[in-house]
Amino acid sequence: MTTADVTRAPLLPPTRAEYCVIACAEAWRDNGEVLASPMGLIPSFGARLAKRTFAPDLLLTDGEAMLVGLDGTVEGWLPYRRHLTMVTGGRRHVMMGASQIDRFGNQNISCIGDWARPARQLLGVRGAPVNTLNNPVSYWIPKHSARVFVERVDMVSGVGYDRAEAAGVTRYHRLPRVVSDLGVFDFTGPGRSMRLASLHPGVDAGQVRAATGFELAIADEVPYTREPTAGELRLIRQVIDPQGLRDREVRG
Repeated sequence: MTTADVTRAPLLPPTRAEYCVIACAEAWRDNGEVLASPMGLIPSFGARLAKRTFAPDLLLTDGEAMLVGLDGTVEGWLPYRRHLTMVTGGRRHVMMGASQIDRFGNQNISCIGDWARPARQLLGVRGAPVNTLNNPVSYWIPKHSARVFVERVDMVSGVGYDRAEAAGVTRYHRLPRVVSDLGVFDFTGPGRSMRLASLHPGVDAGQVRAATGFELAIADEVPYTREPTAGELRLIRQVIDPQGLRDREVRG
C-alpha cells in the first residue's frame, strides 16, 4: 500500500509519539542504500516510514538473516559474512537504545555503578563498540531524564566523539542524532558535544535542560521537530502501526 492508497479520512493533530516516529525516520534521510537497523518500536516505525516515503533505497532486515520488503516478504538472503562487510564498511545505520549517554555520545547499556561491583547488570556491551566505530549510529531514548543523559557514563559501550578522536578511529565513526520523547539532538556543540537540534511541539527548552544531567548546547531559538505530512500520518496510523503501539511507548 502506498500513500495514495491510504484512506483520506479527517486527521487528528499529531501525537508526541508520532513526532518521535518522524524524528527517527529523518535519521535515515539521504542515507542511500544502507542497511537500516532500528532497535525498538518507534525506530522500527521510523525506518519503515522512511523507506515508504523519502528513502526508498533503504534495506530492511528481519533482524536475523533475511532482507525483507515493506510487508515483511523476504527479498533476499543476508548471510552473516555479508552483514559484517556492511557493518565494517559504514553501510549500515543503526538506531540503538541507551541506558546512559553523555555529552559526547558515549553510551552505556552494560551496567549501572562501578564495573567491578555494579548496582545493576544490564544487557552487556554487545555489539555497541563495533557498531559505533564502523557505521553510523543514532540513538532512541523514550524517557528523557537526568538518569539517562548523564555527565559521565558508568561504562562505555558505544563510543562517543571524544573517545573516537583520542583513539584515532574516526573514519566510519558518526553519530547523526539522538531522539528522545522531548526532542532531537546532534553533536554540533563545542568540541562535538551534544546540542539541542529541535523540540517536539509542546516541549520547551527549560524542560529539556532540567531533564539533562550535563550542560547541553542550546541556541537562543530552537526550531520544532518538523510536522508530519498528511500522507505520513495516514501511513503511520493506518498502515505501519494501526494498533497504536507507538502511544504505549511515548505518552502525551
